[in-house]
Amino acid sequence: MTTDISYEDWEPVIGLEIHVQLNTKSKLFSAAPNRFGDEPNTNITDVCTGQPGTLPVLNQEAVRKAVQFGCAIHSQISLFSKFDRKSYFYPDSPRNFQITQFDKPIIKGGTVTADVDGQTRHFAVNRAHIEDDAGMLKHFSTFAGVDYNRAGVPLLEIVSEACMHSPKEAIAYAMAVKAIMEYIDASDCNMEEGSLRIDCNISVRRKGEKKLRPKCEIKNLNSFYNMEMALESEIRRHIRTYTLQPHENPETLMPSATYRFDPETKETVMMRLKEQAEDYRYFPEPDLPPIVLTENYIQALRAALPELPHQRYKRYLTELGLAEGPATILINDKHLGDYFEEALKVCPNAKNVSNWITVEFVGRYKDSGKTLLTSGITSTHIGQLVLLIEKGTITGKIAKSVADEMVLYPEKAPEAIVKSNPDFQPITDTSSIEPLVDQVLSANPQSIIDYKAGKGRAFDFLVGQVMKLCKGKATPSLVNEILTKKLK
Repeated sequence: MTTDISYEDWEPVIGLEIHVQLNTKSKLFSAAPNRFGDEPNTNITDVCTGQPGTLPVLNQEAVRKAVQFGCAIHSQISLFSKFDRKSYFYPDSPRNFQITQFDKPIIKGGTVTADVDGQTRHFAVNRAHIEDDAGMLKHFSTFAGVDYNRAGVPLLEIVSEACMHSPKEAIAYAMAVKAIMEYIDASDCNMEEGSLRIDCNISVRRKGEKKLRPKCEIKNLNSFYNMEMALESEIRRHIRTYTLQPHENPETLMPSATYRFDPETKETVMMRLKEQAEDYRYFPEPDLPPIVLTENYIQALRAALPELPHQRYKRYLTELGLAEGPATILINDKHLGDYFEEALKVCPNAKNVSNWITVEFVGRYKDSGKTLLTSGITSTHIGQLVLLIEKGTITGKIAKSVADEMVLYPEKAPEAIVKSNPDFQPITDTSSIEPLVDQVLSANPQSIIDYKAGKGRAFDFLVGQVMKLCKGKATPSLVNEILTKKLK
């Protein structure tokens, strides 16, 4: 991702609306399967398509997952909440209204904690409410169709306060929300499949101003990279508009509107002027009773919460001694973090294991379309590879070649790869290394002088030259021992 642009005298003000599909087996108000990727219009019932006379029935599991999220962010869980109708007319909404929660949401307030540039930040959540998803329009060369498989899928819409002031902060918050939903197993949060979609509300004001200027909304961002690009594009547009016409009324210059992001031009494009709440004609949903919860129900869910992302992050820093970068990568992907924990059962050196997972193997799959988690390489094999280095069975350089072989043959254990290839056998024979050491010392008299003058880097240089001659196959500890002996 690119770095944040310089805003100089301007302060962006950002709020996010994150729509998360809950991973229930059935839809929010019908028994139709909640499943992605099936043939169009196969996972539907009369309720999904809004047939006259059909009645919605609430999915209790969706309520449970929503309450879990509220507990995870220390929200006030409403003992009484209700559903409302939000009217709008579009082909993907078969009823011509959405069932959502307007004035009595199930979750009020809360805090999402994330680290930004090494600083712990606490981002305020305004509310979160349950609603059903719309269908999906599909455009073809000469016509368009509607797939109602997604219609009625349960959503939790999480609305933040306008408390973020840079794209970097907004992304940190959004990634933290995504991680929480994954950790409590409420959603798979697959952004490519639309399980998590983000709307960004953005305004810009001069630093020191207290009043908010008009905001614009960027709809349906489905990747963090696009989100960063879209926010920076919109921030630049606001600043440019205000700077070129400094004496104009901001309300006139910046009408509230809804935008989309064009990935090709990396610019935002206006779709329509912003609707107001009254345009949706909200009124209570007459076919659904209110949701009534008990304190005992809420407390039981709170007590059963697993370790959450920021708790794991702090544990990785304090107990395992990981650096912020690897810790962030591991906690933001729950499955990768779990994979790391399994590898630690084989090799307890957390720093080395995390480096091989987050740098070496992630790098090897960067342009392949695969990931370490889908590669077929088990966490046990990662632990075994690091353990071979720890025991001195192979050198770090040989380990990189072994890792390349593991990518080609993911089912093969690293020990078997080492045994089957003579090039992966380290040199441990002193008589083989001594001539190389003599050769390096003879070629580098100045380094000997520097070493005897107390310059530690000279010794490291000599070690590096020996390792270069033996193509990294010598055991470093043995090279150090022979060099030290001869330099004396």
